[in-house]
Amino acid sequence: MILVTGATGRVGYHVLEALADAGADATAMVRVEAKAADLPGATRHVVATFDDPPPPEVLRRFDRVFLLSPVHEEQAALEIVFIDGLVAAGHRPRIVKVAADGFQDPDCDVRFMRSHRQVAMHLDALDLAVTYLAPSIYMENLAGDAETIREEGTIIAPAGRGRVAFVAASDVAAVAAEVLTSPGHENETYVVTGPEALGYADVAARVSAVFAREVGYVNERPERARRSMLANGMTRWLADGTLEQFEWIRHGGASHVTTAVREVTGTDPRPIQDWLSGQRETFLVPPADLPPPLA
Repeated sequence: MILVTGATGRVGYHVLEALADAGADATAMVRVEAKAADLPGATRHVVATFDDPPPPEVLRRFDRVFLLSPVHEEQAALEIVFIDGLVAAGHRPRIVKVAADGFQDPDCDVRFMRSHRQVAMHLDALDLAVTYLAPSIYMENLAGDAETIREEGTIIAPAGRGRVAFVAASDVAAVAAEVLTSPGHENETYVVTGPEALGYADVAARVSAVFAREVGYVNERPERARRSMLANGMTRWLADGTLEQFEWIRHGGASHVTTAVREVTGTDPRPIQDWLSGQRETFLVPPADLPPPLA
């Protein structure tokens, strides 16, 4: 039996879809009971959180756990509490943990990656069977640029000429589902990327081609980007971490391309233009709750 944490997120939801397609016995962990109604298939669920895990008698049912939590200042601490709950239940399931590309490099000083390294060190100390998935930056992150694309025809990012092997969340989920349902994979780290590394100017060109409108790239100064993030409600911790990640991108940290998706699933990862084609409403249509433009 498989427990899926992060079940309502962009990766976890796709994991549940893939597990349902495979006929796997999966249970979703949700924070709010009502969220379970929107899960794919006939997935069972348990209401719990990382800092308040399911009771031991429930945890002992699962021999595989998909471990994924949101980016947060307390992410490492919360995941460690959950892991300790698994062990305290007298159970040692196989864990498939989603980290982030760069966590496996001790020289990568981005705080998001450091958090995942802390969790990995804890898992190693407990000598649990673990498979790490380290995805590149998600294509879905580009949805954050939808407003400037619609209104100004630009993608604005402090990325310089750095290149990113953007990956679709559904491809990461496909790898996860395969690892969760097939033998082997213990003590492996799969760096999961898309099929090519693109600069943000390349991304703008792909957006232009898919949506038949001219879109350019503006290389934003980091200090200006930070002010914009904070003005839009981002926490200081998250804004500073995002700028650390962009500095990592500018220095080539996200540019490598792997064949992990094909190696594990047997299919190629989605190219970015294919993903964009399914996002027409996101990039071209303003949200319904926005007021109409002034005449």
